[in-house]
Amino acid sequence: MIFSDFPYERPDLARYEAIFNKVTTQFSEAADYSEAKQALKELNHLRSNMFKNMKLSYIRYSLNNNDSFYRTENDFWDQQEPLVKQIHNQFYRSLLASPFRSQLEADFPETLFLFAEDQLRLLDDSVIELKQHENEAISQYTLLIATAEIAFDGKTRTLSELSAFFTVPDRETRKAAQQAYEDFFVAHEQELDTIFDQLVKIRHQQAQKLGFHNYVDYGDRLMNRWGYDRHQLQAFRQFIVDEVVPINQKLYQRQKERLGVESLTHYDLPLVYPNGNPRPQGNAEELIQKAQTMYHELSEETGAFFDTMAKQKLLDLTSRPGKQNGGYCEFIDDVQLPFIFANFNGTADDIDVLTHETGHAFQSYLSRWIEEPELVFPTSDTAEIHSMSMEFFTWPWMDTFFGSDSEKYKFAHLSSALQFLPYGALVDHYQEEVYLHPDWSPAERKNRWRQLEQMYCPERNYQESEALARGIYWYRQGHIFEVPFYYIDYTLAQVCALQFWARSVLEKDPTAWRDYLAICQVGGSKTFLETVQLGHLSSPFDAQKMTELLASVDHYLAVIPESVLR
Repeated sequence: MIFSDFPYERPDLARYEAIFNKVTTQFSEAADYSEAKQALKELNHLRSNMFKNMKLSYIRYSLNNNDSFYRTENDFWDQQEPLVKQIHNQFYRSLLASPFRSQLEADFPETLFLFAEDQLRLLDDSVIELKQHENEAISQYTLLIATAEIAFDGKTRTLSELSAFFTVPDRETRKAAQQAYEDFFVAHEQELDTIFDQLVKIRHQQAQKLGFHNYVDYGDRLMNRWGYDRHQLQAFRQFIVDEVVPINQKLYQRQKERLGVESLTHYDLPLVYPNGNPRPQGNAEELIQKAQTMYHELSEETGAFFDTMAKQKLLDLTSRPGKQNGGYCEFIDDVQLPFIFANFNGTADDIDVLTHETGHAFQSYLSRWIEEPELVFPTSDTAEIHSMSMEFFTWPWMDTFFGSDSEKYKFAHLSSALQFLPYGALVDHYQEEVYLHPDWSPAERKNRWRQLEQMYCPERNYQESEALARGIYWYRQGHIFEVPFYYIDYTLAQVCALQFWARSVLEKDPTAWRDYLAICQVGGSKTFLETVQLGHLSSPFDAQKMTELLASVDHYLAVIPESVLR
């Protein structure tokens, strides 16, 4: 069955709740452990079927925000998703209070119980309406971005299509493209400020109602940060400022000299090479075929997996009007298959997003043996290790996509991994400040973004952009609107992925891929730090190990002569 044939059905929630509560009662009142386990198995099945429909609706709406049927379904789920979670909380409550808890803990991962504890702290009847309003505001944002149509170079383009012009060699074209992109956000500035203001206040109220000091505390619980806390994240952010930012400034200085400009402006930053960045050779269909060959050569497991993805049409990669921005992977419960969503625009980003989302998809595919739907995907800090590491494990095949420019691609890709770290920390620091000051005005938020941007990303020269200079860049970062406090997880995962890069590229360590498979196969059955240990990786919070890692990456890039990059 191909993806388009997967059946979607809007559930009858009253009937679902009655059935779910009946089985939950059977679980709670089980005469023996065997009976309790059987009820738990049935609860897994019920939740998986519910999540399947929820995710199919989300995916199909994101593929076409102009689809009236799935727009209606999206509105339905905006209202019903918190109610579904509240129904499921009955199970979590029963799980934690089960008379068979010690036996359950012996048979099921600790993370299931940690997840249950978090869910019960994050939701009760007092915040259902606030959750619904939050979903509505997020949908407003995603629809606004997805339906953007910008006239540029004789055509009407989506934001993703327009961003392809950020890396063309002609400086005036790059500048004009950035201006057109910026103009869209300026034109919708008041709307975006209103949406975000609503989100901040709604989220702050949720936290207050549920007894949290603020939404920062709530957000860390929402992200299931098990085994580490915000103080460690703050120290990690400071480590990035102290250790990564100086390395990046050397890379930007090389870039400035390579491009032959007096100063790097904001519209120069995306262009790594004066003759243009490497571009993949082939359209979306041809790139999938090349990826299929690559994954067969990488391993038996990845080959069989990617065959399934291609055969069942579980990838939608081309950008088009009405399609949601960005890229993601979803695991469709019940059918037990992942789906990859992207917006190809003819740049190297196409290969980045393909390998990145394939990492997510491959992990969930290997973890489909897990019956608890909340544990197939791990927490996002762990999940991003799988995706970012896959980007590096596929390096040996980059000549397939970039031909003679493959080495230039690798230099740019590894550089961007370092250059991303301060930006990822910036997004987290900004959100922390915003939610600690929920009464800030839009102007105060923008001012704080720009202050932090100058600390984490001092290379950003906005002398020719009044709007960016007053702090509107963050409008384009969907995570800030849609999934608060997610973004720091990318930075934690990135330094783990860089360790796999060092092991596979520098050390030629044959155990690196074996360890990667091991962490893919355990899904969410282990915490982030347990997964890091399983993969024989160092913790991101080990400053000495991270300093050594950064030195290796810095040295690798530093010794590549500019003559190779021309």
